[in-house]
Amino acid sequence: MGGWITGTLSSMGYIGVVWLTFLENVFPPIPSELIMPLAGYLVAQGRMTMIGAVLAGTAGSILGALLLYYVGRWYGEDRLKRFADRHGRWLTLSSRDIDRASKWFAERGTWAVFVCRLIPGLRSLISIPAGIHCMGLGKFLAATALGTLLWTGLLVYLGNLLGENFERVGQYIDPVTKVVLGGMLLVYLWRVIRGTGHLD
Repeated sequence: MGGWITGTLSSMGYIGVVWLTFLENVFPPIPSELIMPLAGYLVAQGRMTMIGAVLAGTAGSILGALLLYYVGRWYGEDRLKRFADRHGRWLTLSSRDIDRASKWFAERGTWAVFVCRLIPGLRSLISIPAGIHCMGLGKFLAATALGTLLWTGLLVYLGNLLGENFERVGQYIDPVTKVVLGGMLLVYLWRVIRGTGHLD
């Protein structure tokens, strides 16, 4: 995958950055931890500008986040509740949990979206509950843009700083991603075993 990402960025420039960061948000196995540091390396070579690389990465991420937001909005809270009623145990979710989550998201949604855009493993996923709970599009875009701008800017800067060793950025961030996803998996298994998803 690394060779394909390198070839895409080298041949397509800023458009390649937009395209790959869009895909990275829709298909999380494509790593932003490689895409944006590589863009930073291209900045160091004089083939891109720092501002251009950051803006292109941010634009692609926002487009991907919007797609997932509208997927969540299309699926909707009522449909999710019906699904939870049928498969509560394996979802570790009940319709009552969804009501509580909706209330929580209404109070803290903007902050949650912003923070999650800075956490590997959660960056893409947060867009779906934002859509499901009908978070205001303006708030969603503002929180997503700000969080993404910071994350993208950091990765481009590190890639520019490390030069040919840009891949080391991914090596440092990858364990964090695995810890976050592993923690989510453990919590899920614990809730399944306890039967948290059963409806009262």
